[in-house]
Amino acid sequence: MDEKWVVAAKRADFSGIGARFGIDPVLVRLIRNRDVFRESDTPEEADEKIRRYLSGGLSDLYDPSVMKDMDKAGRTILDAIHSGRKIRVIGDYDIDGIMSSYILVTGLQKLGAYVSVRIPDRIRDGYGLNEELVRNAAEDGIRLIVTCDNGIAAADQIRIAHALGMQAVVTDHHAVPFREGENGKREYLLPDAEAVVNPHQEGDPYPFPDLCGAGVAFKLICYLYDLAALPDREAEKEKLLAFVAIATVGDVMDLKDENRILVREGLKRLRHTDNPGLCALIRQCNLDQETLNTYHIGFVLGPCLNASGRLDTAERALRMLLTGNEDEAEELAADLVSLNVSRKAMTADGVQEAIAMVDSTELKNDRVLVVFLPDCHESLAGIVAGRLREHYYKPAFVLTRTEEGVKGSGRSIETYSMYEELCKVRDVFTRFGGHPMAAGVSLPEENVDVFRKRINAVCTLTEEQLTPKVVIDAAMPVSYIREDLVRQLSLLEPCGKGNTKPIFAESQMQVQSPRIFGKNRNVCKMKVVNRDGFVMEAVYFGDADTFADFITGRSVSLTYYPEIDTWRGRNQLQIRILSYR
Repeated sequence: MDEKWVVAAKRADFSGIGARFGIDPVLVRLIRNRDVFRESDTPEEADEKIRRYLSGGLSDLYDPSVMKDMDKAGRTILDAIHSGRKIRVIGDYDIDGIMSSYILVTGLQKLGAYVSVRIPDRIRDGYGLNEELVRNAAEDGIRLIVTCDNGIAAADQIRIAHALGMQAVVTDHHAVPFREGENGKREYLLPDAEAVVNPHQEGDPYPFPDLCGAGVAFKLICYLYDLAALPDREAEKEKLLAFVAIATVGDVMDLKDENRILVREGLKRLRHTDNPGLCALIRQCNLDQETLNTYHIGFVLGPCLNASGRLDTAERALRMLLTGNEDEAEELAADLVSLNVSRKAMTADGVQEAIAMVDSTELKNDRVLVVFLPDCHESLAGIVAGRLREHYYKPAFVLTRTEEGVKGSGRSIETYSMYEELCKVRDVFTRFGGHPMAAGVSLPEENVDVFRKRINAVCTLTEEQLTPKVVIDAAMPVSYIREDLVRQLSLLEPCGKGNTKPIFAESQMQVQSPRIFGKNRNVCKMKVVNRDGFVMEAVYFGDADTFADFITGRSVSLTYYPEIDTWRGRNQLQIRILSYR
């Protein structure tokens, strides 16, 4: 796949700022490239933003009381607790919904609530609050429903809850549904709940709208602890941070501003958590608890937690987190790991089938991929869609056949706001929802091709927007790499979406002595020599044979990340090659 390499060219007083903070000017450039501060900021504003980025802590978190409807939500919930009314938390079956449910249930229990929890079954119930869940709550004597990571699109279900004598508080982070009038003005469609806590609401003054569902739930619990003057409330809030961090990384939220602080502080607590369920899952995944980072959440722990909601029930993962019994926690954790192994195999089959279908049909000409895999397990549609997006660099939807009709999930690229595009063709769906980068849809099978044609007809993506772009932080010769600079790069952590690891580049490089390792021949170690004759150790992970064939006997341009190789107790500078041409 062709890539467009672009060197970031954002300006600042790199040397002056570096001197004030005691960091290398290269690090200042990296911070500027991530828009932590802007050229238009005053020096005082820029310094405060940099300080917050480098060392912001719990005291820098925003006041939850600022969020719209937070006071209404807090008083509605405390009134239900004080009057002994039953509360039911209704979450979602993904990692964010599981963590949101855990945070609300444990927080409300700490306040003395009579609380139960339900997570919808992905296959039987579908996403979010539905009528059956509402009616079941009424039959169980529930008087207040509190949603988490869902509910913003549940206006009809909340009307039913009211008719059955229940109250409802919505906590969510998904885009607010809307319809466009003839003049193009949007009419936002909020559910008529007692309170709607979602920082994406129009006119919400909360300074950072991009929290995940667990982040919103955490803010609500923090507010309730303060409102109820809970003893030791600051310590109790801190106990929930590990779960916020897992959800924020697992739901692929931008690691900027408040999210960055929540994940950094949450990782500290995760490395020393005594939650039996988390400890058991970490052991079952053969991880070192004290060195856990965002990679382990995103690619090891997170998929195991998500697997429960995909192939079984997410309540299994929630039960693992809530249990105080170590033996039960170990058994449940082992089940999650086993489920994830099965999920990987099923995903590989789905991806292979989808790619073959696109490559062999007219689908390959579409700017938005809509792939119908009738026999694909519906819980895997989103993962397969994500792999298609990566393979073709196009927005992708994968649809599957279910008893209720066709369901599917979409994954997007940065230049395509998926939820807004779906709103343009909303009449083809029986149900849809999501946000700019991901969405879920339900539709009659006869509308599958209609959806494909219409979503492509309204698509305005250009060829340039459909070309993946590699943003290089700096064209930096490998001779500039020093051990203290590499160690300073750790100040950028936690890295992830919205705060990516830095990418450097150098051209006119020669490769010497490439050696291929691994049973899958996916590692190539070598030396690289720049035009000044400086030699640096290097490693490449990927299709090592193709890489070695390309670089042999020619001058190449490389993008890379510098690191310290600690193999067998020795420290040696090296670069990890990311891409080449």
